[in-house]
Amino acid sequence: MIKKERQFKITKSQAEKFTAAIQELKASPAKGMHPLLREAELDGMQSQLDDLNEQLAEYEALQSGEIKVVKIHSVAALPLALIKARIALGFTQEELAKRIGVAEQQIQRYEATDYEGANLTRSGEIIDALRVSVDIELSKLKEISA
Repeated sequence: MIKKERQFKITKSQAEKFTAAIQELKASPAKGMHPLLREAELDGMQSQLDDLNEQLAEYEALQSGEIKVVKIHSVAALPLALIKARIALGFTQEELAKRIGVAEQQIQRYEATDYEGANLTRSGEIIDALRVSVDIELSKLKEISA
């Protein structure tokens, strides 16, 4: 997942390089390479390019406000949801840090490790700073307790 503008630019550059490399490989003669090996190489490169393009599209959709709701189905998914919420709200890591009274580097560390080092209190502060609503489906809780 792309978490900040710098990563977006790097990913975009990598996608452009993959696109150029794929076009070049398709245009050049096989040079003694077995056709199946060449096809496998192209497929692998295309798969990488598809992954990069998916990440770019998600980041752009978050930034543009196209994605307004991020649903999660487990607490384990909360860290990425918080990062997506920050991006969708147009906050930089620096702006989020100021809102909760920590250094920007702390937010960078949290996001780099998908909030692994953040305790529940800190996560709550971030949720509040982002004004994210957390809904718990009671019907699901009843199913678990039954």
